[in-house]
Amino acid sequence: MNLATREAFGKTLVELIKNEDVVVLDADLAHATKTMMFAKECPERFFNAGIAEADMIGTAAGLALSGKIPFASTFAVFATGRAFDQIRNSVCYPNANVKIVGTHAGISVGEDGGTHQTIEDIALMRSLPNMTVIHPCDDVEARQAVLAAAEYDGPVYLRMSRVPTPTLHSDEYKFEIGKGETIREGKDIAIVATGLMVAKAKEAAEKLAQEGIDAKVINISTIKPLDANLLLSTAKEVKGFVTVEEHNVHGGLGSAVSELLSQNEPKKIKMVGVQDKFGKSGNPDKLFEMYGLTVANIVEAAKSL
Repeated sequence: MNLATREAFGKTLVELIKNEDVVVLDADLAHATKTMMFAKECPERFFNAGIAEADMIGTAAGLALSGKIPFASTFAVFATGRAFDQIRNSVCYPNANVKIVGTHAGISVGEDGGTHQTIEDIALMRSLPNMTVIHPCDDVEARQAVLAAAEYDGPVYLRMSRVPTPTLHSDEYKFEIGKGETIREGKDIAIVATGLMVAKAKEAAEKLAQEGIDAKVINISTIKPLDANLLLSTAKEVKGFVTVEEHNVHGGLGSAVSELLSQNEPKKIKMVGVQDKFGKSGNPDKLFEMYGLTVANIVEAAKSL
């Protein structure tokens, strides 16, 4: 099944109606972010801030400090960019229990164009003390990540995609904040991916196996805090790492993995991601080719190690 993680987010909010502390805020994009599902079922706990993202985050912080569990959602580029000051000073500085959900992340936003394709949101959010950063790879993981965020006490940034992604997990899968997941075992190299690139990493590993290269595939859905134990133990087993993300290679998953390994278990790393460029308007699949985010690009990076 293919389902967008933003769709799973909306459905999970409806599940959370039973928690009377949960409230939902949106910046006039409820149909796109799928928070409208919650609004229809529980309008008295839904707040449309209008096109005023900073106001939405400030309001969410106030609700959190009064004991509520607010989920504040809009497109990722607006959630993290326009409201960065409010996230820093009203959410992270006082360690307020606010869940920020950025949908339509990355270049897969497609025809909306470069102004709406955030390739820096992970870098912004993981730079903030007290912030937890989660980027689920499919609908099953997205549902569990939203539920886990509701239970977690503290700021959380959840990054969701616009386009449908393959379902990689069964209903038995158990997501845990701060824990990575080994999708495929391998001893030659490790492919570390996040979000919708996990499916591509898995496909790349299968192609590499046909050429005699045994690739381990790791899903890092929690980019902060990073699963240091999994990555460092893997570093002792493999020759090098390929990181794969739909984000700028500066400040994202690749940077996080490099920071960890360089201080503890140095290994060669190739980063597959957006190479410090803004997005463009176009078909998502064509954009993935243009920006080097294909299965073939992952295979090439792995072989170069």
